[in-house]
Amino acid sequence: MSDRDVLREAILARLSSVVDPETGADVVRMRLIEDLAVVLALSIRQAVGEVEGVTGQEIEVIGYVRAEELNAMLRELA
Repeated sequence: MSDRDVLREAILARLSSVVDPETGADVVRMRLIEDLAVVLALSIRQAVGEVEGVTGQEIEVIGYVRAEELNAMLRELA
């Protein structure tokens, strides 16, 4: 397994602890992760940032009613 694969698995493992409060299911099990493009952006951003080896993130919310607002907030936090 390459370093990239190990890092990807570590991120997905950490993201499995991010739970959607409406469904009670984690974002990985709900299949909300697509090429590590995500929803529940702030919790996910924090979870990814806690994974050893991650040096940066680029998060974009798509297909969500408030996507523009959330993306603006994410840009401010970067």
